[in-house]
Amino acid sequence: MNYQDDIPLARRIKSIKTITTKSFLRVGLLFLGLGISVTFLANKSFLSQRKSLDDSINSIETRQNKSLLGHLPYKEASKKDLILFSPGIYVHKDIYEKFKEMQFMAAQRGVSLQLLSGYRSINLQRDIFYENKSIRNQTAVERSRDSAPPGYSEHSTGYAIDVGDGNYPDTHFEVEFEQTPAYKWMKRFASKYHFVLSFPPNNKQGVTYEPWHWRFEGTVNALREFDAANKIIKFK
Repeated sequence: MNYQDDIPLARRIKSIKTITTKSFLRVGLLFLGLGISVTFLANKSFLSQRKSLDDSINSIETRQNKSLLGHLPYKEASKKDLILFSPGIYVHKDIYEKFKEMQFMAAQRGVSLQLLSGYRSINLQRDIFYENKSIRNQTAVERSRDSAPPGYSEHSTGYAIDVGDGNYPDTHFEVEFEQTPAYKWMKRFASKYHFVLSFPPNNKQGVTYEPWHWRFEGTVNALREFDAANKIIKFK
């Protein structure tokens, strides 16, 4: 005989109702708790992302506000991140293989793509800026259109390079470089290897057009270095 037979039917129904009600309450509270937790985590994630975005914008604005004569400030690359490309020329290690590949592919088309300059220390940039300023009898503002002041050169990062055409050395560091096969090849294929022209004609920084000056943006760190430059609307 089932022991429940000794329990009156009314009590059994009441007991079932009580258990069912309690179960629903527990399940309801459980879902309410989960809903609150999910909402809290979602809000926390949103606020974290918003703070990260605000910090990034503030960092970019701060960097742009610290610009000097149209140039943005750049830190000097760590020695451990530099690699010797050719005698006297160091580049950031992230550039090495990409430029080698680019140089090889250009050679397959008969183009002599040459690396003329890579990493420059802030001290070397100081010598270049002030010595050439003196030699050419220029004011600092005039010189800044052609060369970055020390501490404000993309070359300090190790990600910036100057290129030339080995078959047309007279065009090295000259606007006439844009007429060479090397420049035309770069203009067509450089983006495939994550290189972009830093100072095109009528650039927003107001720096003189430099067809030989390119920078690498093929890693997250490189993109961070040039994030402020890429987001310039126009310097005042």
